[in-house]
Amino acid sequence: MQNIIFTAQIVAPVFLFIVLGYLLKRISIITDKFVSVTSKFVFNVSLPALIFFNIVKIDLSKTLNIGEIFFIYFYLIISFIIIWFVAKIFIKESRDLGTFIHGSFRSNFAIVGFAVISSVFGVEALGKASLILAFLLPLNNILAVIALTVPINKEKSINYKNMLKEIITNPLIVSVLAALPFSYFKLPIHPVITTTGGYLSSIALPLALVGIGANLNIKELKEASIYAFASSTIKLIILPLFGTFLAYEFGFRGLNLGLLFILFACPTAIVSFIMADAMGSNSKLAGNIVLITTLGSIITITVGLFLLKEFGLI
Repeated sequence: MQNIIFTAQIVAPVFLFIVLGYLLKRISIITDKFVSVTSKFVFNVSLPALIFFNIVKIDLSKTLNIGEIFFIYFYLIISFIIIWFVAKIFIKESRDLGTFIHGSFRSNFAIVGFAVISSVFGVEALGKASLILAFLLPLNNILAVIALTVPINKEKSINYKNMLKEIITNPLIVSVLAALPFSYFKLPIHPVITTTGGYLSSIALPLALVGIGANLNIKELKEASIYAFASSTIKLIILPLFGTFLAYEFGFRGLNLGLLFILFACPTAIVSFIMADAMGSNSKLAGNIVLITTLGSIITITVGLFLLKEFGLI
């Protein structure tokens, strides 16, 4: 019982920010314009600041775990292939297939994941999470393009040069690359800069979580298809269950195991809706998957963390 209460207390604040965003939007205190502007601010300024200043604090030689990165790549790529082949048996419409696959593996690790990690393990764990994110972003983008283009026979329309440019210029990746020399060589940063960076970092996750809540439309649950619920089940239950079990079998424990569970258990990223809409896939299905996984993750992440703590694994 004590572990249940403890887990609920550390996870609840993260999702209460999402609830707050939903309520503020419903009573018109915040608008779609506000959400759009703040989302761009978080992605381009505040979240990169959070990543930069957390990586600067860490000791790379003790924090970077190449084995963990290889495990993440191995598990996500194998999961991606399995989901594709199984889904192809049941889903005949190509626009639905690509969206289904994308929604099943694309985690909102940078926002929901970081918020949960900070709450469970403390802000010092965000440096390690930031390094994982740096390796995760390119893989996610490549798999996303494959999932959303190949099923609808648009391989020839893929602009690999633009895709590479988007990956390299991604503000989150840029912040990681910029921080690495400061972390490795222990370069000093003026206190005025660190204080300013601290202010920027502190508003990144709350503002992002409020934006997620504001984008939710509960009424859409009534129209959600079986595909949306199936993809959400894969994302919230199957992927984290098998991923965490395999991570345990491969010897990951404590913080490392907790980070892997949170990575796999996060709800589907909002960007999956944006990409589906832009690339001609089923954007309505994508939106429903984001909605269901965001609401469902309140339960699944809480239960997962409780079990890991109950068995003394984190």
